[in-house]
Amino acid sequence: MIETADFTLKTEGTQSFNAHLARPAQGRHPGVVLLHDMFGLFEPIRTVAHRCAAHGVAALAPNLFWRSDYPGVIPYDAAQHPRAWERLKALDLNVSARDMKVAVDWLRGQPFCNGKVATIGFCGGGRLAFLVAARCGVDGAASLYGLGISQHLTDLPHISCPLQLHYGGNDQHVPQSEVDAVAAGVRGHPGTELFLYPQAGHSFANPVRPTYDPAATGLAWSRIDAMLNRLR
Repeated sequence: MIETADFTLKTEGTQSFNAHLARPAQGRHPGVVLLHDMFGLFEPIRTVAHRCAAHGVAALAPNLFWRSDYPGVIPYDAAQHPRAWERLKALDLNVSARDMKVAVDWLRGQPFCNGKVATIGFCGGGRLAFLVAARCGVDGAASLYGLGISQHLTDLPHISCPLQLHYGGNDQHVPQSEVDAVAAGVRGHPGTELFLYPQAGHSFANPVRPTYDPAATGLAWSRIDAMLNRLR
């Protein structure tokens, strides 16, 4: 049995941002901060949170765009994609990483959490997951089809937790040159694994997107679950 709630987290001054929580109804469990894609705190990320809770992990999904001019959900309609890309490009990743430190610390301090917190990010959130691993003291991190991680490899020495990087080999938004650059940059770094799903496209783990790949998704989650299980 799981419990869910929508609420706000306080950050600096009087500011606060909204988040969705799903957790097992009883006991103390590992936590995970979920970082959504460029479309916002949409139903698919809530579904991921509920999946995590059903597997014995307390999942917190914050709104990454709460500081944006438009903090709400942007529909997946193709006509709305330019708007979503524009908002994502305007996101200040350094400020967002500090916001996510608030989320990580809050979750770690809850009585239903055992003190271990990981992060999982998708698309633009996958990029942020890499930065959260470097800057927020998490106990594990996974990035799925993360954008532009090669631009942040100077943060790699600050990552001491297990890190998984999941890429589709047929991703129209993450070219092979990006994957190759990340692979070369993280090679030999302790605890870091890069997984390639040759036939998968972008958003392969999102069941409401046309590029959804159930086989790749199942394999990716088996690897992520193994990481989270080590936090019990």
